[in-house]
Amino acid sequence: MSVSSPGGYLTTHVLDTAGGCPGADIPVRLYRLDSGVRRALGETRTNADGRSDKPLLQGDVFMAGIYELEFDVGDYYRRREVALEEPAFLDTVVLRFGIADEVAHYHVPLLVSPYSYSTYRGS
Repeated sequence: MSVSSPGGYLTTHVLDTAGGCPGADIPVRLYRLDSGVRRALGETRTNADGRSDKPLLQGDVFMAGIYELEFDVGDYYRRREVALEEPAFLDTVVLRFGIADEVAHYHVPLLVSPYSYSTYRGS
């Protein structure tokens, strides 16, 4: 009897580099781009540690392709009473990335401040 390998999955977390803390309670939306069509796959909010409580994508829907994550960071900073210009320099951060390996763990962190952000493929 053979045991199949577990499928891949996608997780994320947000770090508030300006505040030196996790980006808690930030709305996050996931989309897949198919031939230029953007299809919503789900949404969540980051937990107190700035992480998604469960994978954003896994199982049969975890496929190779182009995806986007949207993070509502402007509202996060407004709730923290950070003075922002209106409109805010960063309001919704959109990260477009590719998934090539359907059995791998893709972790997409967002490091953010009111005026900058960065990301990388985490582990």
